[in-house]
Amino acid sequence: MTDDSQLKDIIAARIAQQGRITFAAFMEACLYEPGLGYYTSPGRKVGAEGDFYTSISVHAAFGRVIAREIARMWRNMDQPADFTLVECGAGNGRLACDIMDYLAEREAGMYGQLTLILVEREPSLESAQAELLAAHLDRVRWLAPEEFSGSGFSFTGCLYSNELMDALPVHRVVMADDGLQEIYVALKEGELVEESGPLSNPAIGEYFDRLGIKLHPGQQSEVNLIAPEWLAMAARVLQRGFILTIDYGFPAVELYAPHRNMGSLLCYHRHKVEDNPYIRLGRQDITSHVDFTTMMKRGEELGLLPVWFGEQYRFLLSAGIIEEIEESERSDLPSEEKLRLRLGLKKLIMPDGGMGDTFKVLIQSKGVEKPQLLCQRGIGA
Repeated sequence: MTDDSQLKDIIAARIAQQGRITFAAFMEACLYEPGLGYYTSPGRKVGAEGDFYTSISVHAAFGRVIAREIARMWRNMDQPADFTLVECGAGNGRLACDIMDYLAEREAGMYGQLTLILVEREPSLESAQAELLAAHLDRVRWLAPEEFSGSGFSFTGCLYSNELMDALPVHRVVMADDGLQEIYVALKEGELVEESGPLSNPAIGEYFDRLGIKLHPGQQSEVNLIAPEWLAMAARVLQRGFILTIDYGFPAVELYAPHRNMGSLLCYHRHKVEDNPYIRLGRQDITSHVDFTTMMKRGEELGLLPVWFGEQYRFLLSAGIIEEIEESERSDLPSEEKLRLRLGLKKLIMPDGGMGDTFKVLIQSKGVEKPQLLCQRGIGA
């Protein structure tokens, strides 16, 4: 557990030295400061003992359905021998393990040729990942983010991520009487405070111009300038294949709608939602909803074609989670495990504010002609 006073002192020293900082710089420190940030310090983050649940912590069926879709991608690419799976933001390795277990069990021809690469900013997670993936270690490699994005790396296959984009640092803005202003983090009498001022980067204003969106007076929101840059890097290293993104967010017209007057920034601590990012520095998650419109628009500029976009429940139902349930019911698994799978399915696909429609799935392709994926079948097909 980090001591948030250490992180506060570091942030305060930076402000004292250079003046107020952008919220993106503050969020970067809170989440990724070496040894002190939320994602770069020891401690369980996901699951009952952590601060929040993700789809992978609900049931292995989530990863198995993704594995079904990845196997379909491999077939759409004419079963290349050099197929590589890349997971960015792999956490403890649970999702990668569920995917690899399925492929080893059901797709032996593919499994025998593939390589799994895990990309993670926190080096200490490698041991946890290796422990979970013990049965697959001869197929696993690790890369630091700078190695992955370096000029010497490229791959053919599928890059996937689950709740990566929402944890990228964002700029915060507010529509003032005289136009769009940025919200900065300053220091007053030893405490972190917010103050507004001119945009730190003209790209922030251009972001809204490209979308054709104007915030209404007093409306606050977030701008993620890193996500499009990350996508450009991913498009560069991907020679041929797919990018599969799972995260919570909306198309831009909904994300920046007038009723979201305070934006989408949220914090999570011990399964409770918090709206104050200036407490428990380094000990609570800070997230912002993903603008999927920008991800698709930027993708097309980079040569990434949108294959499918929609709610998580539509993806799971189309790509095979019902088959997972049916196979479980026919198996000799204990009745308790069958019940756990049914309850997990309910959590994963529940709409009306649950994981089912809050989370979205975006699949983009590069160099693959008219792919036919499982998710494109539609529910019930």
